[in-house]
Amino acid sequence: MFNQLGGGSSNPNKDVEVASPPEDTVSAMEFSPPSVPQTFLVAGSWDCRVRCWEVEASGKTVPKAAQGMDGPILDVAWHDDGSKVFMASTDKSVKCWDLAANQTIQVAAHDAPINTCHWIKAPNYTCLMTASWDKTLKFWDTRSSVPIMTMNLNERCYCADVDYPMAVVGTADRGICLYTLEGKPAEFKRVESPLKYQHRCIAIFRDKKTKQPTGFALGSVEGRVAIQYVNPTNPKDNFTFKCHRSAGTTGGYQDIYAVNDIAFHPTHGTLATVGSDGSFSFWDKDARTKLKSSELLDQPLTKCAFNHNGQIFAYAVGYDWSKGHEHYNPNKKNFIFLRPCYDDLKPRST
Repeated sequence: MFNQLGGGSSNPNKDVEVASPPEDTVSAMEFSPPSVPQTFLVAGSWDCRVRCWEVEASGKTVPKAAQGMDGPILDVAWHDDGSKVFMASTDKSVKCWDLAANQTIQVAAHDAPINTCHWIKAPNYTCLMTASWDKTLKFWDTRSSVPIMTMNLNERCYCADVDYPMAVVGTADRGICLYTLEGKPAEFKRVESPLKYQHRCIAIFRDKKTKQPTGFALGSVEGRVAIQYVNPTNPKDNFTFKCHRSAGTTGGYQDIYAVNDIAFHPTHGTLATVGSDGSFSFWDKDARTKLKSSELLDQPLTKCAFNHNGQIFAYAVGYDWSKGHEHYNPNKKNFIFLRPCYDDLKPRST
């Protein structure tokens, strides 16, 4: 599908480099929905901009447009019809970017930076869900400046995901709130985190047979992922696994890195993780096995995404400040890489 390229320390996996990448670390990245015939990728960055590329069948990327906000971007989300992209920022607002007109309009507001935004398409309603460090979750009809609904969180939102009819929010106190979106959004239950350290990312997965959302994977800063079912048939179905840790030990100590993002493959149901160690890994949660590990890059991986048919895996490379300001090197470029991934993510044949 793609012409694989030459490597080097900045691209040891010989993946396809996205043209004109952001000027600062990528904080959010999403491929266009299946309603769009072409493949587009949008990425938001700490440089306060969201960029859009078209990804051609050869893997060539064509920069199409960009829009800015008044603070770093913390999340992006596509409208289900592919005509608009929502952008959440530390400037406490969400803007809706109409791609055809290349215009933006504010559609949501909080009292603190907005960490996540997700578009919800239900049979009887559509709305935008936003979660913020102001400890609220809000649902918006984007034509009104007042939210349809506001729900309080125990703490600041650190991560969230939506896969209708389920939404999940992870908070700063390591709490997890589950919501049902049928009819209208409602809190379903709160659960204690299976992980002892700060949450970094969360992703909903679907049941293999029914194809309905049935649980979530949660990643922490301590190189660990938890697989949790909402209603496990057997308590042993819930488990955690270690990842993004150094292979050897230095003087008896192992280096442990944050899991920065988790994405589930849209057809296989397997998953990818990316970490501050500079690697991506592919996993089969049902066989409880690792399918593939990448070569290490010389910078952290901050975000990852699959396109809607699961042919392309995208990952973003840039400094995440996990080792403090003294390890920041302004000469190091930020990258987004693409790789064909469909076969690598096929589940283990049981």
